[in-house]
Amino acid sequence: MPKQIILAAHFPGVNNTTVWSDPRAGSQIDFDSFEYLAKTAERGLFDFFFLAEGLRLREQRGLIHDLDVVGRPDTLTVLTALAAVTTHLGLAGTLNATWHEPYELARQLATLDHLSNGRAAWNVVTSPGAFFGENFRRGGFLDHADRYVRAAEFIRTARALWDTDGGDFAIRNSQFDIKGRFGVPRSPQGHPVILQAGDSDAGRELAAQHSDAIFSRHHQIDDARIFYRDVKDRLAKYSRAENDLKIIPGVSYVLGDSDADAQEKAHHIRRQQVSPQTAILLLEQLWNTDLSGYDAEGPLPAIDPVLDEDDTIIKGRAGMYPDRIKTANEWRARAEAKNLSIRDLIIEVTGRQNFIGTADRVAEQLNEYVQTDACDGFILVSHLTPAGLDDFVDQVVPLLQERGVFRTEYSGATLRQNLGLS
Repeated sequence: MPKQIILAAHFPGVNNTTVWSDPRAGSQIDFDSFEYLAKTAERGLFDFFFLAEGLRLREQRGLIHDLDVVGRPDTLTVLTALAAVTTHLGLAGTLNATWHEPYELARQLATLDHLSNGRAAWNVVTSPGAFFGENFRRGGFLDHADRYVRAAEFIRTARALWDTDGGDFAIRNSQFDIKGRFGVPRSPQGHPVILQAGDSDAGRELAAQHSDAIFSRHHQIDDARIFYRDVKDRLAKYSRAENDLKIIPGVSYVLGDSDADAQEKAHHIRRQQVSPQTAILLLEQLWNTDLSGYDAEGPLPAIDPVLDEDDTIIKGRAGMYPDRIKTANEWRARAEAKNLSIRDLIIEVTGRQNFIGTADRVAEQLNEYVQTDACDGFILVSHLTPAGLDDFVDQVVPLLQERGVFRTEYSGATLRQNLGLS
């Protein structure tokens, strides 16, 4: 029997994927948008709705970064409201283990799980430094390794609280020393589903030990298979089976009447996503210096990136380039070989259009990834919010169902059951 494909719908928070100039683009803060995307995903029998979030607006050159969404409502409040207008769809929120406290967050997630009849999921993230901490009483900074230590203990502590079934607890570990009465009975799933993103060795190990699913950024099929095998091979040391951890990359798609039509649409979308201003902003994040005087349609800077990691031009974004000089040289070589401007290059190196073609071609490609163990499913990131998922649900989902690799109805009562998790 072929593997069944997991599908999730991504509602963005910090991004350069949305084409704001498209007349079909809607609000990313009004509840109508959250509801529309969630109902579309449920109509398509998706596993879950995934809500991204940032704890603080990013800054670049001391100004609010123009790709952040200002005014986003609280994640748990939005998901609780969505529980009332959906029936089967999982509800996943990004919630930070660096700044939250276990009792508070475990109680909120258990409550969401009860209100949704077993559909809650928690995307566990950590934060890189004091920039975020300034919003919180504790403030301070955690080294990269310590962030994962705290996250692991946070998950253990939350699970211990959920296991009390509303009873007394006394928990002491390297990060927390708490006792009291939890007060919330065991939720319908036992534990809300735990999701996590992390490509570092520590992140992969955390997922192998504690997570039900890990988000992957490996989109090329060969790289995706290597990541898949690496993470799955880590499970045995924690007495876990391969099916206990799902691997789900975030991907985008563009559909057309023909492959050529889809490619033309994809090119147009990428030009809209990466404006000249956006291209300069994204280039600055590698060069770590003000490049506002450069022409986005001109060549890359001749100067080298600034290597001062203690004073980065962008605040509030995790480091993307461990070796700035190496990456800059790779970009220069690519730009020279293809005669690319700054904007053209940024379009190439930040592209997320992973599946482009007719609906039949996209369905075929998605299925190939899953059946050949490159992943277990996909989080779909559309270039339009909230209506960008409509064509996928109407055109691609029926083809996956015809292939026998995607459900024709929800069979489980909870998100955990629909994902095939114990």
